[in-house]
Amino acid sequence: MNTRIVSVARGARWLLEGWRLFRVAPAGWLTLVFVYWMAMTAISLVPWIGVIAAMVLIPGFSVGFMAASRSCEQGRAPDLRILFEGFRTRVAVQLGLGAMYVGSLALLLAATALADEGALARWMLEGVRPGDEVLQSDGFLAALAVAAGLYVPVMMLFWFAPLLAAWHAMAAGQALFYSFFACLMNWRAFLGYGAAAAVVTLVIPFLALSALLLVSGGQLKIAAMTLVFPLLLILLPTLFASFYASYRDVFGAQEGG
Repeated sequence: MNTRIVSVARGARWLLEGWRLFRVAPAGWLTLVFVYWMAMTAISLVPWIGVIAAMVLIPGFSVGFMAASRSCEQGRAPDLRILFEGFRTRVAVQLGLGAMYVGSLALLLAATALADEGALARWMLEGVRPGDEVLQSDGFLAALAVAAGLYVPVMMLFWFAPLLAAWHAMAAGQALFYSFFACLMNWRAFLGYGAAAAVVTLVIPFLALSALLLVSGGQLKIAAMTLVFPLLLILLPTLFASFYASYRDVFGAQEGG
């Protein structure tokens, strides 16, 4: 398999490509995101195993979103069935990737516990927010740094792996290997993509909401907060489609139905 080296400028354009694909069929995309959101929420509510089960399903669902992106690139609006494409073939591989993803995150949280005695892990797993004193402690800040540092290689392992397993018939280990080194070889492109994503998803919304609150003297606080949900509904499909743009540039377009 040929892996391309993509420029930093091209990586920065992946988000724009995602927006272009979203605009092909916005109603279809919003339907997919809403159904995915509701399904993952419902699964997560199952006692004991719900959250873990939902995380195991993430790679399979990601294939569905990539298939939707490919469909839009070919000029066809995605239907709801495409969301489940990752569970129609090679299901065991996708579930295996999901289990490995959960295991990777468990190891990551275990590493953070060495710095903050498990405060961050309890917050993530049980929803128990640490007290202000803990949040401001050196140990908690160190745990956040550890989590951020360790999540980068985890992300590299799983960025392309579900698609490589689904569309290139790779075994789980092989898909993880190719994904990791494809990201490593294209670190400049991912740096550009990360910068663009940070500006669009964090900086611009923050500045816009802050300006709205400032102009209104804080009177439109509720109105400003209500803008967050529709903004997420637009950003999420754009981000999902941008993942496909990165795959297409690095590995080439994959024909499919």
